[in-house]
Amino acid sequence: MQVGLKLATEAFPPEEVVRQTVRAEEAGFDFVEMSDHYHPWLDVQGHSGFTWSMLGAMAAKTERIGLVTGVTCPIIRYHPAVIAQAAATVQILAEGRFTLGIGAGERLNEHVVGTGWPAVHVRHEMLREALQIIRQLWQGGYQTFEGRYLQLEDARVFDLPDELPVIAVASGGHNASELAAQYGDGLFATEPREDLVGAFRDAGGKGPLYAEVPMAWAQDEQSAVEEALRTSRWALTGWKVMSELPNPVNFDAASQTVREDDIRGQFSVGPDPEKHLQQAQPYVDAGFDHLVLQNVGPDPDGFIDACAGGLIERVKELKPSA
Repeated sequence: MQVGLKLATEAFPPEEVVRQTVRAEEAGFDFVEMSDHYHPWLDVQGHSGFTWSMLGAMAAKTERIGLVTGVTCPIIRYHPAVIAQAAATVQILAEGRFTLGIGAGERLNEHVVGTGWPAVHVRHEMLREALQIIRQLWQGGYQTFEGRYLQLEDARVFDLPDELPVIAVASGGHNASELAAQYGDGLFATEPREDLVGAFRDAGGKGPLYAEVPMAWAQDEQSAVEEALRTSRWALTGWKVMSELPNPVNFDAASQTVREDDIRGQFSVGPDPEKHLQQAQPYVDAGFDHLVLQNVGPDPDGFIDACAGGLIERVKELKPSA
């Protein structure tokens, strides 16, 4: 079992994200995972720095901790050729500590380039082609690809690391899990679903199984609930909403009906480590072996201190329920 920390790039300025990475390494986390967004989910979060610039600074300022994108969409805002080059460079700078999380993205971030937002089945086919392009470029030499949606013309990534990055593909259903098994080296999920892991394994998938565990840490439960409601109520809208809305103002409107009781049902809240361990247990039961602790509470340093004080080790000790 490995335990990571989710870095809220939408909630903190870039220099603070890098600082928290250094603190996470000191605290004993195995890796940090960060989103790759153009917009925050809500305007109140107030930030959304360029993930790939932060990754370079994080690689330079740390020595041991793994760096993970959770997740990058390589089909609209980025061409997969750019991501193949970027990931290879980060892997070199991080001396083999980088994992490329890949997914089909959200309209929130991808519509900004003005080429539209395709239907979900088209996005999944585009993701398949993107993964093929990345794999092809990582073979070395000049490569060309002619797909239905994506093309590559006589391109070469000149700086390739000795050990290629792990690719963890995001899944919310069986088809995506099978795609992860076919083109990825691991799986990425946000729900404690054993069926996603099973579909990945049944299709021949091997490698790390990442899952985000929603938590809200504070010195008291009420403060944790209030901060989660203020900044993270968008997380309760569901994936069919989260993938389709175009701007933070739309997420603000869509999440107006979320209440404190809803937050308590989604997040483990407050300072009690037992509650956070109970929150992590279903992910262990589902078979995930790389748990990402996603704190949306008001005190990131307090949470890191609590993790260093024993929560990380206790999460690592969790075993599947009988």
